[in-house]
Amino acid sequence: MEKSNVTENLFPCNPRSQDNQSDTQTHVHEIQGSVKLAEEGEDRHNHRFATVSSQVIPSGNSHKHAFFVSTDFFDHHHEVAGETGLAIKVGNGKHVHFATGQSTIDDGHFHDFQFATLIDSPLLPS
Repeated sequence: MEKSNVTENLFPCNPRSQDNQSDTQTHVHEIQGSVKLAEEGEDRHNHRFATVSSQVIPSGNSHKHAFFVSTDFFDHHHEVAGETGLAIKVGNGKHVHFATGQSTIDDGHFHDFQFATLIDSPLLPS
């Protein structure tokens, strides 16, 4: 099977880098979604995925998160990886993140993806 190198150099994405050594846990986001349809005819298909993001990666006055996940299997699977955009406030001190990109190339094709993370700690008061 053909593999792309989309995930190379993304990890380790450790928010506790050498410049930011800390034992303080930040937060993560649940991620679930489906890649967009690819191929034609009887081979047309998509894949689902679910994971949890990395902890906070500081960025300016906000932050983002890294993610890496394998899709479900349809004679093959793909990896979906990257970094989210910055925090998007949704009220009550809560936020989500948005991400877009392309999966790895497997079985001769790739899939586009886009998703919004779930709210971090949705049951905790803000």
